[in-house]
Amino acid sequence: MNDSLAPLLDTHRVILCVGSGGVGKTTTTAALGLAAATRGRRVLCLTIDPARRLAQSLGLEQLRADAQVVGRDRFAQAHLDVPGELTVMMLDTKRTFDQIVDRYAASPEARDRILNNRMYQYVSTALSGTREYMAMEKLYEVKNDPRFDIIILDTPPTSHALDFLDAPERLIDALDSSAMRWFVKAFQSTGKLSFNVLARSAAMALRGLGRITGRGFLEEVAEFVSELHHLFGGFTERAREVQAALRGEDVAYVLVTSPSPMAIREVVYFAERLASLHLPSDAFVINRVHVAPGATYDVDEIARAIAHWGIELDEDAPIRLRSAVRDEAVQAALDAHHLTILDRALDGGAASAMRIRVPAFPYDVHDLASLDEVAKILMGRSAP
Repeated sequence: MNDSLAPLLDTHRVILCVGSGGVGKTTTTAALGLAAATRGRRVLCLTIDPARRLAQSLGLEQLRADAQVVGRDRFAQAHLDVPGELTVMMLDTKRTFDQIVDRYAASPEARDRILNNRMYQYVSTALSGTREYMAMEKLYEVKNDPRFDIIILDTPPTSHALDFLDAPERLIDALDSSAMRWFVKAFQSTGKLSFNVLARSAAMALRGLGRITGRGFLEEVAEFVSELHHLFGGFTERAREVQAALRGEDVAYVLVTSPSPMAIREVVYFAERLASLHLPSDAFVINRVHVAPGATYDVDEIARAIAHWGIELDEDAPIRLRSAVRDEAVQAALDAHHLTILDRALDGGAASAMRIRVPAFPYDVHDLASLDEVAKILMGRSAP
């Protein structure tokens, strides 16, 4: 018997879906959002994944950084009764970073100098860890938005799926690093890059870097760092607020996996990592679980069934169908074995966490009707 994620939807303000790539995390996020809206909640699904799967399953052309409400006509077309409201939004990393700069810059001129700086253009779009931090920043921004009863976040699809937990702290460390302080000291007194005020070792290091990159590049870096330094207090205060928000009692963590051995190893690691940070693993969703067929039919039984239904197939079809049934039974046995390993691994701190098994569907989840089937399973109902 499956557990149900309904209590999480009823008692938490924020739900973070955590998992490695390819395990159905985005589908789980969308299905949870639909389930919450079906229960009358006003839901925001915030996705970091640029893939079109979420948009397609909700009947949208594409996701945007602006909030998009899924129209009631789309639910009606899928014959779904959804008394709540489902809103979806995709993270725009640079836009979110720009908003932070605009909020904390000392003046419009300082804001424009940062936004137009080449170094900022790189940092705000391509620097490792920026997307993870901005995801948490966006979550913090919408967390107290009165338009929504619950926010469900599809966490960044990185190889290290919990990097977002450390992103605020890493940002603080980067802003307060010795290299940053070198540039600030070399630039602030005159508004131009000067190595004369630095210790000899620091000056030599920066001069050596300048010979490689060109002094013009270092000037831009120094200007950017100096301007960013003025924002340091606002940035660090905000980062600490974001980090504290991830530890609130109104935040739940749903870990998503599949029965494959590699995915199970990764989700066990995620659970251990959360435990080390004194954060809960509230639930596990295991997607694409194969279920053993109810019976193994012989060829004659299959042939009679085909004839009874009037289906015209070639004479080898019963043999192929029997082979498919056997293959499904073998895969189901393997999945059951791997899930036993998962249960044993979670016998410690995550033993009490809810566990939902979503069966492998014979078709792709690509529209509201099939997404609703997943949503019902997450709410504890039997698979259709």
